[in-house]
Amino acid sequence: MRKALSSLNLLFTTIFLSIVALIISPFDRGGKAIHRIARFWAATHIRIGGIKVVTSGLDKITTPPYIFMCNHQSALDIYGLLFSLPLSFRWIAKRQLFLIPFFGWALKRAGHISIDRENPREALKAIDEAARKIRDGMNIIIFPEGTRSKDGSLLPFKKGGFSLALRAMVPIVPVGIAGTSMLQPKGSFIPKRKGVIYIHIGEPIPLEGISRSARTEIMNSVRASIEGLMRTGESANG
Repeated sequence: MRKALSSLNLLFTTIFLSIVALIISPFDRGGKAIHRIARFWAATHIRIGGIKVVTSGLDKITTPPYIFMCNHQSALDIYGLLFSLPLSFRWIAKRQLFLIPFFGWALKRAGHISIDRENPREALKAIDEAARKIRDGMNIIIFPEGTRSKDGSLLPFKKGGFSLALRAMVPIVPVGIAGTSMLQPKGSFIPKRKGVIYIHIGEPIPLEGISRSARTEIMNSVRASIEGLMRTGESANG
């Protein structure tokens, strides 16, 4: 019964709230109202799915804008981050998501950033535009692995997010997520069972004054931080 209710809820709230977002978007230039709609959408999915979200480190988020970099195990990561982070942000997502009727249209209207991985020239333009928006005050979330891990282990990082960070020159906040791959494995539309996910926010890593040639060093530092945060969450999850 819970799974059927979760499926119906996700289907209808995604369509209905996407339409609402499209309607109000011309009057919501800052995107705050649409972000509140997205948080409501995520909270509904989390609660009906019987998921509890435990978050630590929110006190470290003090002077945005930030680029949040998170490990990616499950679609549930997206709902958990929307549910738990108390500030407005945008996603950097693959172009294909923006082609989905209603949902993709709402993503575009809300100011989320599309990356065409098959067109390097267009991807570079998108990164430059994203860097400008971040410097103007927009928070961004990136999954540096570029895709979801099948077994929960941390995949190799893509370089694009770090190129963006070094253009924007705002702090990177590492985030470790644990538990989502067990509750809603890759390919699942809804959570398979009830449970707890853990979201641990690390210390911001400042980039001011750092050369772009330090990209690999920054990548390694962020990776090490995320791995430590993931281990903390996995320990709590038993």
